[in-house]
Amino acid sequence: MPKVGMQPIRRQQLIDATIRTIARVGYSETTVSRIAKEAGLSVGIISHYFGGKQALLEASMAQVLFELHDAFLTHLEGADGPRERLSAIIDTNFEDDQYKPEIVRAWLSFWAQVPFSPELKRLQGIYNRRLISNLAFELRQLVPGDAARDGAEIFASLIDGFWLRSTMAKTAPDLPAIRRQIEESINRYIRAMA
Repeated sequence: MPKVGMQPIRRQQLIDATIRTIARVGYSETTVSRIAKEAGLSVGIISHYFGGKQALLEASMAQVLFELHDAFLTHLEGADGPRERLSAIIDTNFEDDQYKPEIVRAWLSFWAQVPFSPELKRLQGIYNRRLISNLAFELRQLVPGDAARDGAEIFASLIDGFWLRSTMAKTAPDLPAIRRQIEESINRYIRAMA
């Protein structure tokens, strides 16, 4: 019998091991046995807590999304006004805690599987809708009409694009430079549309 209270600990161990394994060997090479070995647990425990590999992979992506959302809420607390809240969105997506190489590689692997997994597609849809909605809400206070929605799409694409490009770079990304480039793009867009 497992000890009382071990379920959340074991689930987190397996999620963390899944992200590390995906970052190391890629999505297609991530197996139940590799995840279990990385976690230092038995293979059967994955079935016990998640029912199988796919549910564990989905829980891992959900965990990354929850952490990103929590980080955003923390950044938002100090933001005053729509322009600072836009900066909070950018800062959240390009801070050291969110932009760890293993997280970036895991995200890319999850994105690649979205067309083949209804649950991963659902989770990615939540992320996309939330990001565009947050960007558009703040932009609506700074630019007229449809420019807010168009701008939200542009800046969401910039965020995703920088994430994607960083997985292929030979050097670590310069996060302050990325934030600065997106901030300057937002400023130019606001001036052009105002």
